[in-house]
Amino acid sequence: KEEIIEGYLNTINYGGIFGIENASKYYFGKSASDLSIAEAAMLAGIPNNPTEFSPFVNFESSKKRQLTVLKAMQRNKYITEEEVNKAYEEQLVFDNKEDNSKLDSIMYYQDAVIEELKQISSIPSSLIQTGGLKIYTNLDVKAQEAIETTIEENINSDIQVASIIMDPNTGAVLGLVGGTDYSKSQFNRALSANRSVGSTIKPFLYYAALENNFTASTTFTSEKTTFVFSENQTYSPTNYGDQYPNKEISLASAIAYSDNIYAVKTHLFLGSDVLVEMMKRVGVTSKLDSIPSLALGSQPISLIEMTNAYSILANEGYKVEPFFIRRVEDINGNVLYEHKESKEAVLNKSITYILNELLANTSNPKFINYTYPTSYVIANKLTKKYAIKTGTTDYDHLVFGYNKDVVVSVWSGYDDNRKLSTGDATNNKNLWADIIEKYLKDKEDNWYSMPNNVVGVLVDPLTGKLATDDTKNSTIQYYLKGTEPSNNYNLDDAVPTIKVEE
Repeated sequence: KEEIIEGYLNTINYGGIFGIENASKYYFGKSASDLSIAEAAMLAGIPNNPTEFSPFVNFESSKKRQLTVLKAMQRNKYITEEEVNKAYEEQLVFDNKEDNSKLDSIMYYQDAVIEELKQISSIPSSLIQTGGLKIYTNLDVKAQEAIETTIEENINSDIQVASIIMDPNTGAVLGLVGGTDYSKSQFNRALSANRSVGSTIKPFLYYAALENNFTASTTFTSEKTTFVFSENQTYSPTNYGDQYPNKEISLASAIAYSDNIYAVKTHLFLGSDVLVEMMKRVGVTSKLDSIPSLALGSQPISLIEMTNAYSILANEGYKVEPFFIRRVEDINGNVLYEHKESKEAVLNKSITYILNELLANTSNPKFINYTYPTSYVIANKLTKKYAIKTGTTDYDHLVFGYNKDVVVSVWSGYDDNRKLSTGDATNNKNLWADIIEKYLKDKEDNWYSMPNNVVGVLVDPLTGKLATDDTKNSTIQYYLKGTEPSNNYNLDDAVPTIKVEE
């Protein structure tokens, strides 16, 4: 029985801190053996409901729970009524300072590790409960600090933020935060919240388009449009800020500006089931419906699923699985589990290269025209080349971005689904820029090598036509050899016929 209680006390959750000794140091800055009756009773009350009874979350509830523990001790004749009253009236002095605050920065990551540990069939549940395991994780302190310090420096409201840093080449999760304050909420929004992903779904739509003979120069007209379907059902998407060029624009421009009309036209031209199958192909398991608004990310997907999908673009086409634990050993050093790397080629490397270059245009000043590219507001912060895609809905703001070394995702929003402001969207972009720049501060720029069957051509970014001496802000766009624009190129080749009502 003593061994059972020892294992229990060393592994249970004290409000995000696991084990009595860690909890004692976290809350009171002392060893468990030095706790007073009042302090010990306070800690003993937490595991029943760590979210509710942590004194850092709800001090009033934690005091009621402390009294329950003290009364139980009295009933079992461990202390007297006088000692109950004295302990309950004792003024508790918490000591959650500097070094201990570092523990708080990895609690969301630690929870994810525990959950993954429970899913490993080769680890006996008895060992998980009683301890004695050595768990080696992918946690990169620099990655975790990049996320935590950025959130601390920029968030001073009750808005929530979740962020993931992942190695796209292996699936290793290097850093993760599931909310702005673990002591107030242990809900992991990076793993457990399914939210609308907005325009961040578009790169996968456009990969499918490129696979179906679209190019960076394929054009659609972007203007206010009502799409009419069977039985006179209609769908009227709008562009952000209600801005339209009211003319044909290229796929390159549609990506840079995140044009919604172009996206829906592409979605309907390909067939609305194509994007659903594409998302399955890149590992998204959330149920998605073949509806027009899916092109604008109207349906919920978790941040970890989307981050993993973006890792496939970042590693040039290989599906990997996100993971936290590298190896598990027992107390004697015997290996009980070791992660086995698995990579499956699911995307074409050359098309992925073209798409990555298109996503790099979202911060390219050459695309400033009737509006600005979506990531231009953070362009001055970026010291390296990145593929970036933002997503903005009324209730969710997201950014996914990457190079060959790392994928970084950031989500922000409110748990009660309050509407977000335009300023919140800008803040979210700045969070992403600061996190990735902090993490890659001492690393070289690491972009992709152009495949042999891809060619770069100087074009007008808005129209997709070959650049001339009169072209302003001409840019190099990339094409599979033989599909690049030429003097004989017909931009109408891939324009579909879609029934619309003006």
